[in-house]
Amino acid sequence: MSLHEELRAARRCVDDLARCVSRLERELGPGLETRRLRSDAEHLRESLALLTATVPGESGDAQAEFIGVPDAPYDDRLWTDADDEGVGARRGPEGRGGPP
Repeated sequence: MSLHEELRAARRCVDDLARCVSRLERELGPGLETRRLRSDAEHLRESLALLTATVPGESGDAQAEFIGVPDAPYDDRLWTDADDEGVGARRGPEGRGGPP
């Protein structure tokens, strides 16, 4: 596995741990032990974020990747057989092969 894949796997594990800690808190209540466990899980998350920030080319958030969308209009042929959600066919019932 590459370093970036390892960091993503570690983030998933820390996220899973946080979910498990939340379930334990609901079951056991907000006692000293569950508060310490919650704090330890948050420290892990913060430490992993700091480590990730030191790695070149790693954004720390996989969803932060920029995807450019051109300003040019789409080709109308893309929509020839498409319906507008909640409105129906653009061409009326005849566009679907005749009246209903």
